[in-house]
Amino acid sequence: MTDRDTSAPASADLWTAIDGLWAWLDAHGPRDGSQTLLLRLLKLSEEVGEVAQAVIGATGQNPRKGVTHTWEDVQAELCDVVITALVALRTLTPDAREEFTRHLARVTERSLGPARATPAGPRAAPAPRRPDA
Repeated sequence: MTDRDTSAPASADLWTAIDGLWAWLDAHGPRDGSQTLLLRLLKLSEEVGEVAQAVIGATGQNPRKGVTHTWEDVQAELCDVVITALVALRTLTPDAREEFTRHLARVTERSLGPARATPAGPRAAPAPRRPDA
């Protein structure tokens, strides 16, 4: 999922976009439901591997290749992981939005405590520094 279309408005609803991608993939993919789910889950592993490849490239860890990626490439690959995971979740259940929201609330409360788990979501934390910054 590395081909990026930046023409979509920044304010596009996340779940509308996920539903659209899910429908598009369903219309153009294999018809076997169990195979579809398995392939979408495998796609997630592929995307995680691309994150690793981008990190290795951004840090120049392969002496034969040197620096081949930027930290912006890593960010884009992480976005691909999130999109792929949400599409896989939508493939598994039509209630993906509700399931994700419930799960995020549980994780947030467990990690941050009930005082920090607000209906609007967890309080924004300061952005972490990139390793090269």
